Amino acid sequence: MEDDSEPEQSSWAYLPDVCLRHVFHWLDDRDRSRAALVCKKWSCAMYSASLWRCRTITFYGQPSRARTLEFQSALWYTKKFGKYLKHLEIKLSNPYNTPYIKKFQVVMRGLLSHLSKCNSHLVSLSIKYLELDCLIWKNVVRAQFIKNLAAFLKRMSNQLDYLNLKGARITLEEGCELLNSLSSLTNRSLISEINIEDFFSLHLSVYSSALFHQTMSKFHSLTILTFNYNCISDKLLDILREHSSHSLCTLNIKCHVHDPHGQVVSGMAWANLAKRAPKLNVNFFFERVMKHDHLARILLVEIPVRSISLRSCYFSDPDWTMRPTLTNLLPAYWHGLQKLTLELNNDHELLDNELLQLILSCKRLFFLKVWAFLSASFMERLLQNRAERKCVLTTIKVRIYTAQDDSTEEEQLLADVYRKFKYLIDSELNYFVITYPMV
Repeated sequence: MEDDSEPEQSSWAYLPDVCLRHVFHWLDDRDRSRAALVCKKWSCAMYSASLWRCRTITFYGQPSRARTLEFQSALWYTKKFGKYLKHLEIKLSNPYNTPYIKKFQVVMRGLLSHLSKCNSHLVSLSIKYLELDCLIWKNVVRAQFIKNLAAFLKRMSNQLDYLNLKGARITLEEGCELLNSLSSLTNRSLISEINIEDFFSLHLSVYSSALFHQTMSKFHSLTILTFNYNCISDKLLDILREHSSHSLCTLNIKCHVHDPHGQVVSGMAWANLAKRAPKLNVNFFFERVMKHDHLARILLVEIPVRSISLRSCYFSDPDWTMRPTLTNLLPAYWHGLQKLTLELNNDHELLDNELLQLILSCKRLFFLKVWAFLSASFMERLLQNRAERKCVLTTIKVRIYTAQDDSTEEEQLLADVYRKFKYLIDSELNYFVITYPMV
């Protein structure tokens, strides 16, 4: 007797579209393409806009056949799914020679050209660490890349809400050309977040540039601005107060030892900005700027500081005494400081008492990261104060430097401290403490 019943279908055939799209979300491009060949339903899932809204394209700068395919894959994606794109991140990792950079520039020209024609949804663009001041960027290639990027930003200026060009390392004129592209259509830009950290070449005194001030005056809705201290002046703060005080929430400011940071910025300019922008929080990131007189010129009491990071990057200098910074400068932010990061090579001075007193004085400090020469007893005292609710820390990350190869004794002391406060640590803290030989 013949069986006329229809063949039993797999349970995959009844999978709801939303679940199918979720499965496709976890597949890479090659597996998605293969899965799309299974049936019409899966092919439709392949072209779901939600799968292609976010994209990171990485160009690895090492010669190989696989690296050649990266360029082809980037163009394939842009032409096939670029119309769905909302968030694009492009990474250029360790480019190795001028021909590779030339190829990258040509591919980026095609990618940006196609996106400018087909995409009306892009709101976020990140192209980090271009390092256009490197010698492998020949002048012609560099100029063409900047021209193409400026044209793309101009086309997308009405829809972009986020731009990250961190590490571009370009001249003042080139940088202002790119930023001006965001406002060229209406002479004002409503973009809300810009990251121009290490955007300009080293050693530039951007703070004194009228061109830079004119460029920044065109941004009228900034919420978050990330940049270097060599851009800051009274004029810039006045521009932010005049045009973005209604929206401005965060300033992330990096100050590097090789960037000019000797300009005088008045406390009055900071106070006026803070008054007009009541939601403003300022986060400082210092790299090898450790001398007290330098920091005192920058860290004015009128600044609404939320976070401070001080990193010596393993460098040691007897002139870098941190004691006055910990005892006189940072306590001024006792009412607002919430995050503190210290990476110090303080082998010439002990700071246990000063650091503990600073922590206890900062009533809102919840995040602490310290890499420094400290004693194991510092951790016991800190946790005891935390157990007594004398501070509100919820994250404690400490690397205790030692001057000996063998840190067995310190590790045993830390283990004893952990056992003593195990309940507190396991129930209330994000806690990580280790020793680290510095020999």
